[in-house]
Amino acid sequence: MSSVMYNTFFQLAEVKLAGLCSFQHQGGVVKPSAPLSYLQATKPFLVFLHGWQDNAASFDGLFPALAGHYHLIAIDWPGHGYSEPRGQDNYYYFFDYIDDLNQLIAVLPTDEVLLVGHSLGALVAGCYAAAFPEKVGALVMIEGLSPLHEAPGKAAKRLRDGIDSRQRYRQRAKQRAARRMRSFSEALALRCAVNRLSPEQLRPMVERATYREDQYWFWRHDNRLRCDSLYRMAKEHAQVLMSEIQCPVLSILGNRGFKDLKQPEAGRLWLRHSTQVEVDGGHHCHIESPRAVCEHIRVFSSELK
Repeated sequence: MSSVMYNTFFQLAEVKLAGLCSFQHQGGVVKPSAPLSYLQATKPFLVFLHGWQDNAASFDGLFPALAGHYHLIAIDWPGHGYSEPRGQDNYYYFFDYIDDLNQLIAVLPTDEVLLVGHSLGALVAGCYAAAFPEKVGALVMIEGLSPLHEAPGKAAKRLRDGIDSRQRYRQRAKQRAARRMRSFSEALALRCAVNRLSPEQLRPMVERATYREDQYWFWRHDNRLRCDSLYRMAKEHAQVLMSEIQCPVLSILGNRGFKDLKQPEAGRLWLRHSTQVEVDGGHHCHIESPRAVCEHIRVFSSELK
């Protein structure tokens, strides 16, 4: 883990988020009754939002180069990393992440932040910037643009598939113990096979994603994250949200990432002020090319008014 970051917790109304910050908080838990008001806003606040089943440490390679220029905050979404899971009756609705982000930003001593989101985090950041334009000074979207959308005619199948996925989860939860691995190396190898990245690149994220109990290793993430969504907005809804983003947007794509993000229907043309760049890498290009990503972020932010 980067030596420039400290473990911190953020107490929200319903859940406690874990995070990494480039500063130490007195008491260890940031909450409305103990906000970060003591921290001088001498540098812009840069908030990192990770992707589905990743965690705050997915941005580990970016922290050293950016810590001198910004106050850095990277959170684990609920059910990820060291953050608490949602309540037992909750299945991780997309829009609830936007509520989480709003509560987080409320305890920061600044009028607006610069959001850096990867994949799911980029979609959340975009929707938040649309709903609360006065709180976001700029937006960096890594391998993510428009919120996921589909034709209205798929609504019934989407609902059925989502309900079925919950039932499968309930059956598995009754029949199986948590997946266990015999070593940290096994967990790291499994994640490397999924993301096609090296052990060195993924080690910080996998360290934050696992825990040891007796002689076995287990994943920390909440298995309900795998349940399908019950609802997906229509293209018209996604377009309206994207068009309401008022701040400058930097879209960073991997040259081997999701090809659909380079197409017009991906949503970049719906943005008012956007620039798109490519770096070497796939969907986790910020892990593969941290120097290039940091440089693009620094140049982009230096041009803001």
